Order: sequence, then C-alpha cells, then structure tokens
Amino acid sequence: MQPPLRDLPYQPRTVRFLRRAEVGDWVVKLYTIAPDGRPVRAEVAEAALRAAREVLPAPAVTPGRYGVGFVIAHDAPRLCYALACWWAEKNEVHQRILSAPADRPEHFAPHPGEAAGCVWELSVTDFERRAWITHILANPGGPDLDTYLAQEYNDHV
Repeated sequence: MQPPLRDLPYQPRTVRFLRRAEVGDWVVKLYTIAPDGRPVRAEVAEAALRAAREVLPAPAVTPGRYGVGFVIAHDAPRLCYALACWWAEKNEVHQRILSAPADRPEHFAPHPGEAAGCVWELSVTDFERRAWITHILANPGGPDLDTYLAQEYNDHV
C-alpha cells in the first residue's frame, strides 16, 4: 500500500543544462536532474544519449520533423531515467521514456507504464515549450532553430 501523499515530502532537485549533443543526425540539448544538489553521474548522462540514439526516429529531418529536441538524464535514487524528446508537426513534442536500475544505467529499456514525466522532468519540458513558442512558432522573423538551440535551462526545482 502506498503512503498518503502528505507523508511524501517534496525535495527540490537540481536541473542543469549539460551541453548540446549530436545523436546520429539529431541535435539535442542534454539536461540532467539529480537530488541533493549533486551532479548527475557521467555514466548516466552518456547512457541517456546512447538510449536516445536508439529511440529517436530516422531520418531526423523530414517534412514534419526538424531534427532537434532534448534529452533528460535523471539520476534518481532508485532508477535512472532517460527522456528522449523531439519536435514534430510544427507544435508537437514527442517523447520516449526509458529507465534503468540506478546501479546499471547502461541498461536503459522502455519504461513500463504511461508516465509523461515527473515534476522535475516536466520543468524542463515547460521551459522547452516556452522556448519553442518564442523562437519557432511566434518569432516575427520566422523560425530560428539556432536561437532555440542556444536557450538553456538551469534551476533548482
């Protein structure tokens, strides 16, 4: 039986932009999330990029896809998560969530269940949504992928 929600205290986590990365033909922003103010383990971030390579669609650029997105490497206490997210059909973010045991991040596999992300991961998605609107959808000069890719999010949420 799960404990009541009031017994689960919220603990902020550190969200950091790590770098832009090429994943096959894709260009993604790599974000990391970890509790207790600690950095994400390098092996978790690298395993998340390798997992993203396996689930991002090919080819990266099509009439309905831009070849850009973001990857979230979440180094949580029990599981590691990799969220591979990409922009398609002008205003849609598509996503695949993978998870692995915390002690074996190289074993990312599709995450069971229907999760869209946790509150910390969704903070990244929200930032990326707002950056997409600003630099792609509502930009008076037209879509600007370079400026979108230059936007970075860092927070303690």
